[in-house]
Amino acid sequence: MRGNWATLILPISDDDSIDFARLADEIDHLIATGVDGIYSNGTAGEFHNQTEEEFDAIQLLLAGRCKRAAMPFIIGACQADPRISLERVRRAARLEPEAIQVILPDWWPVTTTEATDFLRMAVEAAGSIPLVLYHPPHAKRVFTPAELAAILTPVPEVVGVKLADGDLSWYEQARQHLGAWGIYVPGHHLATGVKQGVAVGAFSNVACLNPSGAQRWTASMASNIERALDVEQRLRTFLEVHITPLAKVHGYSNAALDKLLAAIGGWTDIGTRLRRPYRWLDPGIVSGLREKAKAALPEIML
Repeated sequence: MRGNWATLILPISDDDSIDFARLADEIDHLIATGVDGIYSNGTAGEFHNQTEEEFDAIQLLLAGRCKRAAMPFIIGACQADPRISLERVRRAARLEPEAIQVILPDWWPVTTTEATDFLRMAVEAAGSIPLVLYHPPHAKRVFTPAELAAILTPVPEVVGVKLADGDLSWYEQARQHLGAWGIYVPGHHLATGVKQGVAVGAFSNVACLNPSGAQRWTASMASNIERALDVEQRLRTFLEVHITPLAKVHGYSNAALDKLLAAIGGWTDIGTRLRRPYRWLDPGIVSGLREKAKAALPEIML
């Protein structure tokens, strides 16, 4: 499960329903771009704002299309409620994904012992399907690399962790403690993660912007890491100047930012709308940002 994994983003209609026809088109487009894999129900997939019936319908659609195309896929069974999450894991396992992604229970922060216990429960629910822990920076408790190693060591069925990276000190800690697991860093930090010998891939926000461009950039890291790092620096600058302030200053969610990136990329008809009550970005700002992205990131936006 290496490389550039593209997230499934939900197209939301004006009546707040999921547009499954547009979702099917999105999956087909991702398959056609040749990304390393597709995953569902991350933050960008609004897993926190869908019914269980909708969850099942999304995963069935993804699994059916990916299996026909021999495209690897991962199902996110994330839910803040551990009981709902475990039921999602059980149902996801029947679809035979490459792995199932889970978060730790999030209404009340878990201790390290409780985190291990929950993951053991998820392993039992998943059967033979391996797990990936999604440990985002906005979790109620963010564990250090050493703490994560202590949590994960008793649960070998957890094969990877998606998490935020840090400075060079963090990378040293990751090399020291997390070498036994596949580490997935933020998409726009992937070249740094590869250069540091830590990251095996990304569940990638860069693939939100342009999946084929993200795939080309990821592939380039094997042959010219310094050039890939140059692209990364321009990616970071573009996001810091034009995208991050929408969250820090105006309070938009990460899901809203990921949908905006997809609209800027213009590679499929997703739209910027989120499910209420969450706010989304005005599509009127997309064209101006698209021109800025093309100027700053021709390697990605081509």
